[in-house]
Amino acid sequence: MPAVYEWYQRGLSLLRAGDSHAAATLLERAAEAEPGKTSIHEALARAYFRSGRFADALEQFNVVIELSPANDYGYFGRGLSLDRLGRLPEAVGHLRMANVMRPGNADYEAALASSEARLAGRST
Repeated sequence: MPAVYEWYQRGLSLLRAGDSHAAATLLERAAEAEPGKTSIHEALARAYFRSGRFADALEQFNVVIELSPANDYGYFGRGLSLDRLGRLPEAVGHLRMANVMRPGNADYEAALASSEARLAGRST
């Protein structure tokens, strides 16, 4: 277990430093060793997202929500990932859920407004 914690901490440090690819490598190892840890999957999802690996990020955010259905950040990340994958109707639904779960979060509100505006633009 100490190695997993070290991988996780080092992965977070790399993520904060902007080295998303290296962070993902360590966090993948940690997630494989501790598949039931929401915090590890959330960090891995962030690393994938920041690396432009949106399908992989979506997969990890799905794991986060499966492990912790009340995790508002999981819905936010799922929505952002779906948005980047061009799946706007689905993205808006998950971003709305995040906003309902954590009202007043400026990041959540901005992401929802952006996705809704682009979705509305598609239908005109």
